[in-house]
Amino acid sequence: MKVFVTGASGYIGQAVVRALAEHGHTVAALARGDAAARTVTALGAEVIPGGLTDLDVLRGAAAGADGVIHLAQHQGPDVAGVDLAAATAMQDGAGDRPYVHTGGVWIYGDTDGLADEDAPLSPPPVVAWRLDNERRVLARAAEGGRPVLVMPGVVWGRASGLIEGFFTGPARDDGEVRYIENGSNRWALVHVDDIAELYVLALGAEAGARYAGVDAEAPTVLEIAHAVSAAAGHPGKVASVTLAQARERMGPIADAFALDQRFTAARARTELGWKPAPRDVLKGLAG
Repeated sequence: MKVFVTGASGYIGQAVVRALAEHGHTVAALARGDAAARTVTALGAEVIPGGLTDLDVLRGAAAGADGVIHLAQHQGPDVAGVDLAAATAMQDGAGDRPYVHTGGVWIYGDTDGLADEDAPLSPPPVVAWRLDNERRVLARAAEGGRPVLVMPGVVWGRASGLIEGFFTGPARDDGEVRYIENGSNRWALVHVDDIAELYVLALGAEAGARYAGVDAEAPTVLEIAHAVSAAAGHPGKVASVTLAQARERMGPIADAFALDQRFTAARARTELGWKPAPRDVLKGLAG
């Protein structure tokens, strides 16, 4: 099938394009600029020039495809409005064909033990805007649409992702890896290649379905920090910062990184046959 993908030049997007190709699909990719166009062209995708605010482009590209995967996210205070308008345009174009929307497990807040997709929602402010958008996206199932929500955990792998961004960016000083508070909170993780496979499988899911994309392993942030410090050549060079200090360094996303979450991906495994590759997360990060 031909799949229209937004965010195809990004970290997860490139993995999704590769996975789609491996499954025999062709890709039409939204590209906002020349750099993005070169990236998706190198991956073998057709370039659709435009951005998330080009609603006619989105609607037309979705109408010309057999399915849609929406990965891109607008940056700015109007993120909720831009995301909803883009999703609406693409769903209008897709009609009764698959439309896969990107969410994230952060919307559940802290989990009480092992949680699944039906757990109570308690998002930190940085992702609270997603709740109404996702409700509206999934509501199209009652109108004949085929929306599916994929909710990745903290994505890692291929020397990039949220883990690498957290520990090598504002949370690190002079080679010292910083973690929030005592580091006992757990992150629901997923390898970028595994989540890409879930997006491909989600094209065949039932309308209105929601899937948490997470690995079975959920190490503590302190364990992750030690693995990252080893990878950086400074094993054990870690230090704690308070949540207030993390907010000052990183902004409101610090509250999301401070969450304590464990999730099961049993639904995706059972309903879609998703099989994340067996990986030693800490060994992979210490690499």
